[in-house]
Amino acid sequence: MLRYFGRNHTRIIPIFADMSKTYFLSAFVLMLSIFYGAVWAQEVTIELGPQQIALNETFTIKVTMENEKIKSYDQFPDIAGFEKQGISQSSSMNLINGQMSSSNSIIQYYKPTKMGKTRVPSFQITINGQEFSSAGQEITVTDRQSNQSQRNNFNDPFADFFGRSAPSEPEYVELEDDAFFSVAVDKEEIYAGEGFTLNMAFYMSEENQAPFQFYEPGRQLDAILKELKPTNAWEENFNITNIEPEKVNINGKQWTRYKVYEATFFPFGEGEIKIPTIPWEMIKYRIAKNPTFFGANRQEDFKTFYSSPKTITIKPLPPHPLKNEVSVGEFQLRENIQDIQVETGQGFDYSFGVSGVGNINSISPPQNLSLPNLSTYDPNVRQQINRGYGRVSGIKEFNYYITINEAGEYDLADQFQWIYFDPRRAVYDTLKPQARVIASGDSKVNESISNLRLGGLYDRIAIENNEFSNEQYKYYFAAAINGLLLLVVVILAILIIRKK
Repeated sequence: MLRYFGRNHTRIIPIFADMSKTYFLSAFVLMLSIFYGAVWAQEVTIELGPQQIALNETFTIKVTMENEKIKSYDQFPDIAGFEKQGISQSSSMNLINGQMSSSNSIIQYYKPTKMGKTRVPSFQITINGQEFSSAGQEITVTDRQSNQSQRNNFNDPFADFFGRSAPSEPEYVELEDDAFFSVAVDKEEIYAGEGFTLNMAFYMSEENQAPFQFYEPGRQLDAILKELKPTNAWEENFNITNIEPEKVNINGKQWTRYKVYEATFFPFGEGEIKIPTIPWEMIKYRIAKNPTFFGANRQEDFKTFYSSPKTITIKPLPPHPLKNEVSVGEFQLRENIQDIQVETGQGFDYSFGVSGVGNINSISPPQNLSLPNLSTYDPNVRQQINRGYGRVSGIKEFNYYITINEAGEYDLADQFQWIYFDPRRAVYDTLKPQARVIASGDSKVNESISNLRLGGLYDRIAIENNEFSNEQYKYYFAAAINGLLLLVVVILAILIIRKK
């Protein structure tokens, strides 16, 4: 008999003479071992350092994952009274009784800055996309100890790896960086209703040697936008969800740009929009002066970059009767027909589309001039907005159903028109259809009139009775009749008295 031992499992498999069956069983055993190995994987432990350390010692938080590599992790917690001193990683592999296991660890170092009691708060940390929790603990920081080397051996997981004392803390240096943070706008003077595009980005030159990492960009951005966004403007957000690098050339020099926010704003009125100096914090690592195989060869630090302030001047539109109603932008007309022939009384669809660059949301329907013998119904509306290449563009279509009741030729330019302001040419312009409709057939004017609903009071004649529906009106009517009768009696009495 062949016994296969797995973890807490025993399998008894008979030996067969047929070698093909033996090979099959061997493959089956191998598959079982792989399956159970997968079940054991992804075990994560979080180890906190001792509850009491000296002022000149190091506290650690160690996260260990069994049988899987640590591919990603987020920020370790901050501890009051401690400074983060860098991160190191380690891995190990064991082969026992034919079973292979491995572990991968990541260690965050903390240096106390003052004596006293503090607490590691309860925290969650995401490892390889999964969240793991720790309840935290109390820490007491005492005065400096003379036997620092011995105590560091206890705290440093690498101290006894090769039976020697822990390495001394390396000296870190800060590298010069060639980077900046920018808030840029594409226009500094616009008309009311015209859009300007604003973007915030972090730039690093190709010659930059200092290592950077983004620090809580979502939290920083939320706080910035609360102060930055103009209140009297429509926003079209480009919705940057991933911070991706892109190569740009500025004054002949190559840079890598990381956009964190981009949007186009359409101010409603004239005036000024002031954008103040914006701070942006980045993690900038300090590098060990003498790197070693053990310990942290870089130290986490922070640097705040500041953008330059901006002012956008908003000019009023030139005088016009529709100054406060028109859209502002560079637009063209798109229509679905040029010439069409129809029979009187028949309907057809006509699409009046406005496309171009501007605030597509604000585009209102064209003016309907009510051409005689031509009937239109309220349009269906469809719009598409594109945000990209530093601008907002798109199309808004008004789909009309039209009927013609009298034969003849009709220019739809006499039925529809759309007025807007072009900021590039600084003029008002009108979009008119090019389409022409040729109608033939008998007149349908009378049929059209008979099919019209008069509405209002006329719709209620058939369902209302001829009685007063309000008792108050009955009272007033009776009082008036009585008053008239009384007046007649008085007049008759006066006449009889005079005859006597």
